[in-house]
Amino acid sequence: METAALIVVLVIALALFFDFTNGFHDTANAMATPIATGALKPKTAVLLAALLNLVGAFLSTEVAKTISGGIINEDAIAGAGAELFLALIFAGLIGAITWNMLTWLLGLPSSSSHALFGGLIGATLVGAGLGGIDFGMVMSKIVLPALIAPLTAGLIAFAATKIAYSVTRRYDGKPDGRDGFRWGQIFTSSLVALAHGTNDAQKTMGVITLALITIGWQSGARHEPELWVIVACAFTIALGTYLGGWRIIRTLGKGLTDVKPAQGFAAESSTAATILASSALGFALSTTQVASGSVIGSGLGRRGSTVRWKTVGRIGIGWLLTLPAAGAVGALAAILVVWFGTWGVVIDAILAVVIILGLFMRSRHDAVTSANAMSDVAESGMAIELPDMPPPTRRQQRIAQAKAEAKARAEAREQAKAQKKAKSKAKAAAKASGSSAPGATASKEADRDEASE
Repeated sequence: METAALIVVLVIALALFFDFTNGFHDTANAMATPIATGALKPKTAVLLAALLNLVGAFLSTEVAKTISGGIINEDAIAGAGAELFLALIFAGLIGAITWNMLTWLLGLPSSSSHALFGGLIGATLVGAGLGGIDFGMVMSKIVLPALIAPLTAGLIAFAATKIAYSVTRRYDGKPDGRDGFRWGQIFTSSLVALAHGTNDAQKTMGVITLALITIGWQSGARHEPELWVIVACAFTIALGTYLGGWRIIRTLGKGLTDVKPAQGFAAESSTAATILASSALGFALSTTQVASGSVIGSGLGRRGSTVRWKTVGRIGIGWLLTLPAAGAVGALAAILVVWFGTWGVVIDAILAVVIILGLFMRSRHDAVTSANAMSDVAESGMAIELPDMPPPTRRQQRIAQAKAEAKARAEAREQAKAQKKAKSKAKAAAKASGSSAPGATASKEADRDEASE
């Protein structure tokens, strides 16, 4: 029992660190757009996101209950003992954290949620076999939402972008158009940060609750997280949101820099609506996938923008690799547990520290902060490419054509007046010169020209 209690402490510590990495991994989903368009200063944006993540973590516990009482069949592996079960959770967290740290180092916007699920599933398969996973719950609560939510968010963003541009028109005359949407971005990006807190912070709450139920420190009849678990996870994800995330923001920032304020407003509104709705239903979504789907949808909704499908494909491949890659690392960590028991947990803990410190030290070679996050942006984040000057609308084309025709008519009138004035001067000069032949000839020629006109 003492060994199990020690493993629980390690699980809680590692789960909170995963929560921290989740915070700085997903900051860009809410704040890359307002930072890129200048609606918010970088440090102000991450501070606002951190505060709203903190608030959002207290709003719902439906996703936490999905994690703690849905994916893993506790009854199927209870016979193996609480100590092994806790060790498997520990191994799964190692898989999730390793993938999160690696993708953070590379600046890739991957799914922290799928990294967590992959790590837990991989470790459980090694330690308990297929019977340890509720594949029906995995399919209904994780896989299907992961396929449907980005598409839904993209369609909503597409429609919202069309409506925004058709209703407002471009009356301000600026290249960006709809400059007032920058203020709207502050509100919508805040909603995304709030939604992120309601969804992602709960995943860590669910893992800790699952560990507490396993050791008997919480009743298995109640899968809601304890208050101290909610508070700890809320503050941890908020701290991660504020301190990290600049690498992911740098990657997404370039792709979002060229997106106009109206598009950003539509995309963020769609992202927030999708995530908040899924949190209420208990679906454990990837905010990264939802946000990317919304950006692509807004790009398709704006005339003149081009979606770079090759980049979308690369991001999609990264999404597909997240769950199996984290699962593979979690499975390797679980093998050590199965082979060496408690010593396997110790070895896993040492390896986890080495991996985390190694990736962190590597990141110091090319540190990314709020000062340089937008100066040199990775090309992998450019999902949408827009021309510097968007093509004119049909209304603008009609106005331009009318102006050109009016200008041409005015120039023709001025030219006719100038010609008439010149002829009048020539005629007056001919009369003043008397009856000289050249003058008479010029006068007759002028009269003929005037008569012909």
